[in-house]
Amino acid sequence: MDISTMILELGKAFLKSVSIFSLTLLGSLPLGLVVYFLKKCKFPPVKWLTEIYISIMRGTPLMLQLMVVYFGPNLIFHMKISSNWRFSAVIVAFVINYSAYFAEIYRGGIESIPIGQYEAAQVLGYGKIKTFLKIILPQMIKRVLPPVTNEVITLVKDTSLASTIGIVEMFTKARQIAVSPNSPGMITFVAAAAFYYVFNFVVAFALKRIEKALDYYR
Repeated sequence: MDISTMILELGKAFLKSVSIFSLTLLGSLPLGLVVYFLKKCKFPPVKWLTEIYISIMRGTPLMLQLMVVYFGPNLIFHMKISSNWRFSAVIVAFVINYSAYFAEIYRGGIESIPIGQYEAAQVLGYGKIKTFLKIILPQMIKRVLPPVTNEVITLVKDTSLASTIGIVEMFTKARQIAVSPNSPGMITFVAAAAFYYVFNFVVAFALKRIEKALDYYR
């Protein structure tokens, strides 16, 4: 296999990694906020169940969670697993895992905001929802961007775990090419590393720009 063909094959697999990354963020970022509010719920059973969920998601390997989500429907409910479920299971597992981490990041950001902000909103006649959307949320986003950036960069690398249940993303494709006859050898892994590095650099740069744009209230 020549180098141009190798790059093309890696590029196609890279799109699969980008799909996993993008869909995970689209699902886990808002779900993390929902999980945070459920954890703060004054109804004890909901609060306890949410805390258990967060504990399990953060305390067990993502690889194991991928296997449970993929094989669980068949092993527990004896449901037939279709080939389409493979990619969906990856997204479900990634979303529920990362939403638990984002929920804790949001908690730290929201609880670090001084109580005076809430009192000022109350004086202005803001309700709870308006206070959160107009005063708390913009400040929370600014405060949580650094830890969110770390998690997002980790997510880029974690996409390789999709191979656990047979999804061929970029790292898996690199391994397949490396062991194939007439492969470029180590160049394959160097190229894959370059793909990951550039993707991480672009993501970190974009989030850094967002952070600077939110510097207005400092």
